[in-house]
Amino acid sequence: MSDFSAQWLALREPADASARAEELLTTLRTSLNGPDLVVRDLGSGTGAMARWLAPRLPGEATWVLTDLDPALLQVAAASVPGAVTDLRDITTIGAAELSGVSLVTGSALLDLLTMAEVTELAAACVGAGCPALFTLSVVGRVELAPADPLDEQLMAAFNAHQRRTVGGRVLLGPSAVPAMATAFTRLGATVHRRPSHWRLTSSPLLSEWLGGWVSAACEQNPELGAGAEEYLSRRLGEDLRVTVEHEDLLAIPA
Repeated sequence: MSDFSAQWLALREPADASARAEELLTTLRTSLNGPDLVVRDLGSGTGAMARWLAPRLPGEATWVLTDLDPALLQVAAASVPGAVTDLRDITTIGAAELSGVSLVTGSALLDLLTMAEVTELAAACVGAGCPALFTLSVVGRVELAPADPLDEQLMAAFNAHQRRTVGGRVLLGPSAVPAMATAFTRLGATVHRRPSHWRLTSSPLLSEWLGGWVSAACEQNPELGAGAEEYLSRRLGEDLRVTVEHEDLLAIPA
């Protein structure tokens, strides 16, 4: 599930760390059994989730880092002590692969999945009896200040791009968290949801994010392309403040 460069993941890591909903961890910690934990991190990239969460867990944890990108896994293994790497497509993981796992995690992941995939992932977690924490899923709302007449058109096109069909897979995009919450609830799990927004001001991350946001919107709606370069130049020259809304989800099996 990895199409991201190590440079982009490094750029966003501090913003991710600041945005994640730490209040969910109080509930999570009460659901974990024993001092020796096994955490399987799905779509782990360079290991940012492990670096953030490991010091916040009770006791020691062995991390199983799962991704399809061997280069990213190599970076992750070097920065997460004792980590085990698992080069595989996360959509192939079922309850059997989660046997003995204390916690399943994923960051900026759910919006890249399909309805069938989130349903199967929820079933695997519940079948194995392990909690799941999924952070930083996009919800389709972006606020830019000062506002611009093109903002709403770009946001609508970007959200449509997030829901595009890739290789026959219809991505959930901003619909992912509600879909996953429904899947877990139907299986009897208790679901907790909290906002986890990026709040960006002038920075390399804002510039990179804005360029990617506009590019994806124009790919989805080429009619927006005529004014895109001027929009980007103008916006990056402003004292721009951006809120990119995300949501975190914690599911505890019954």
